[in-house]
Amino acid sequence: MRVALFEDHAAPDFAPIALLRPVFELLCGQFSARERAVRSLPVDDWGVFVRDSLRAVYREEHPEAHVNELSWLRGGPTLLLNGRWLADPKTLPLCDPDAAGVIDGTVVFLTLDPLEVALLTGDNWDDALSQIARTRRRVSVPGTLARYPWDLIHHNADQLRADFAARDFGPSKAAELGPQVAVLGDVNNVFVDPSASIDPFVVIDARKGPVSIEAGAMIQAFTRLEGPCHVGRKSQLFRANVREGTSIGPVCRVGGEIEEAILHGYVNKYHDGFLGHSYVCPWVNLGALTTNSDLKNDYSVVKVPLSGVSIDSGEMKVGCFIGDHTKTAIGSLFNTGTSVGVMCLILPDGELLPKHVPSYSRIWHGDLIDGYPFEKGLATARAAMERRNIELTPAQEQLLRRVHFETRDERERAFDRFAEKSAVPA
Repeated sequence: MRVALFEDHAAPDFAPIALLRPVFELLCGQFSARERAVRSLPVDDWGVFVRDSLRAVYREEHPEAHVNELSWLRGGPTLLLNGRWLADPKTLPLCDPDAAGVIDGTVVFLTLDPLEVALLTGDNWDDALSQIARTRRRVSVPGTLARYPWDLIHHNADQLRADFAARDFGPSKAAELGPQVAVLGDVNNVFVDPSASIDPFVVIDARKGPVSIEAGAMIQAFTRLEGPCHVGRKSQLFRANVREGTSIGPVCRVGGEIEEAILHGYVNKYHDGFLGHSYVCPWVNLGALTTNSDLKNDYSVVKVPLSGVSIDSGEMKVGCFIGDHTKTAIGSLFNTGTSVGVMCLILPDGELLPKHVPSYSRIWHGDLIDGYPFEKGLATARAAMERRNIELTPAQEQLLRRVHFETRDERERAFDRFAEKSAVPA
């Protein structure tokens, strides 16, 4: 079976968390949309269609994939999957090759005939897919079509339940943890990989949803895990209070309280502090007592400044969205609905931080200013990755440089707005 995932016109609206990756590589539940598709379908050959800026890095990370190759689509019928579709894994094998799956008028799946490849011109396939879909039987499909970053958070708990229910787990030692590990609820709703380490005095509460703990994970004493939640490969939890709706990706270090949040992977949140209704990208370090608000005092809906443009989320609980390689210092306090870009440095002054921190900028004792020299930022990123035995490749460095260039206007506008606000007498 041939499968291709694609980004559509809404991909830029997932900044800052998708500046360095396609939308379908964002984590929701136990997996990204791409991982879910490959695991759920009998895939023999697969490809992706992504923003041009991501092409080189994606080819490097996934050499088996066909990246932005229209010629590959001519090799046979191919199931196209919209990368924003948060699907129940059990529904993916039911995609009818003679139908076009639609959510809210947007095509989420369609089997493309090789003769139809000529219709796919330009970077935006939306119109072409809508035209092709008119030749198919249109069917409404279950699942969610994510539109903004907070949709991943809002649907994470349901996606965790669906992923757990559909997954064919291997051996689990959940029933063999011993009397000093408290498993609340049905032990069949708990998966613990045999290579995971669970200390005494850990509580695993599966009464509200399943809990999964992957290979090599380490759960320290006095940690509480409340389902539905997921702990990724080789992640370490230190006296953490992990509340429902949380996904922790691979190789994270986590402490403090976390609620309905997604840590993509390679995130360091070792110390105490609250993280709620938030998405944190790789290579982010959250300093001791870094905390975010996810609820306004008046319980009104939250607006989020994505790329500097304020968007009404329609949600009452929204935390922060933090891009790759950003570092926060001790006692950083993020306001409700904060957007922090790639490679930012946060040095607080004891007050709530600005809600919009554009990529490659600094908060320096309360002031929003330009970031430190770009080459120094690269050196810091390289050092952080080497601590996990991972190399910053030339393709990744080039992508960071390109994002730095493409976000320059956003930075200038943010600096101007901050200067105007600071100039207003108290």
